[in-house]
Amino acid sequence: MSLVSKTVAALCALAACTMTVDAGELRVTSDFPGGSAQVVQIDQAARRVSIRPAGDPQFGWPCWWYFRLDGIEPGETITLEVVADQLKRANGQALSANWALPRRAAMSIDQKLWLQTQPGVRDKNRAVWTAKIDATTAWFAWGPPFLPSDAEALTKKLDKSSPHATAFTLCRTRAGRAVPAITVTEGGDDDGTRMAVWVQARQHAWESGASWVGRGFAEWLISDDPRAVALRHRAVVYFVPIMDIDNTATGNGGKEQVPYDHNRGWFADTQWNAIKTAKQKLEALDQRQRLVAFIDLHNPGANSPKPFFFVAAPSLVSKQRYIHQERFIKACRSEFVDPWPLEKELKTTGPQYDPLWKRISANWINQNTQNYAVGITLETAWNTPHSNTTGYQMIGRRLGLGLERYLRTDPRENGPKQQ
Repeated sequence: MSLVSKTVAALCALAACTMTVDAGELRVTSDFPGGSAQVVQIDQAARRVSIRPAGDPQFGWPCWWYFRLDGIEPGETITLEVVADQLKRANGQALSANWALPRRAAMSIDQKLWLQTQPGVRDKNRAVWTAKIDATTAWFAWGPPFLPSDAEALTKKLDKSSPHATAFTLCRTRAGRAVPAITVTEGGDDDGTRMAVWVQARQHAWESGASWVGRGFAEWLISDDPRAVALRHRAVVYFVPIMDIDNTATGNGGKEQVPYDHNRGWFADTQWNAIKTAKQKLEALDQRQRLVAFIDLHNPGANSPKPFFFVAAPSLVSKQRYIHQERFIKACRSEFVDPWPLEKELKTTGPQYDPLWKRISANWINQNTQNYAVGITLETAWNTPHSNTTGYQMIGRRLGLGLERYLRTDPRENGPKQQ
């Protein structure tokens, strides 16, 4: 073989080798908004990736994880392991691995369509999932992410696509990030007497499913569904997709962050700008005798199979308010049907639930507003086959239908009077 031939052959072999490495070396990246992952090990031969959640406990429970995986051979099966053996709360106490290990992980090849993997295999403080990927890059997460950019895009889309929706910025966070929000109503509100409803999500940043529930609610609300139209005519609806924008952006959990999280920050001297501004708006609505419902959207513990309501302790709920609360829950039960009905049992956010129970948002509503205003928390299960973007948005639509049914009667009227 001539020198030229040998050189060409060597270059071809080198190119082939280089192409194999570039296309086949798995690489984990999490330095993007909402990302959180610490690489434990990447086994290139076994096509297996092992990571830990990388949140800072000072900024909430470190159970959220979300990363990009590059170097996939399209069509190959990837094995993903999440190790949750070092989870700690801010006070140093251990945090159960259950919070970080869903039965099904979330995955996407474009960050638009998020699907669930098949159920993983749990072994104490770790879990393993496998997924066939038809792309060179994929994203994996604890649940379907919903980022600050998604909140901004959603509110702008609703504003642009509906004459009844108006996007606005609730406030800016301590870190300077905007908190997108929107109002929806139809037919004007010139006299300022129309009923007002406030719906918000993500006081705990890791509970991404709550924002998807809110998205389903908001998109239904601007739709042509006759019942959505009816609700728009009766009420002005305020919706905030993400309250804890900063922790959502940085990939931290938010819950029990130091010195207190957003849902333990509803008191006079709170440090959270989103709560300060929300309280001001809610107080103004209440003073004008307009606020009739406040719904806070969350995700619960790993073992909850169905959506359910948290209600305030009986000591905070007057007889009149209790009647309205029961009527609202009854209206929702008629809409939350199979395959994901409401849990029959209600849970209570009283002194046995949390030492800071009176500083929980829905409890603040029950302490500081008119007796006809319902303050309640909707928890949507995150560890089921329905706990995906489709299922979450279905719950949001059902919430809207429940509100429409409830507000056919104006709770402010002693009567009660039909609208």
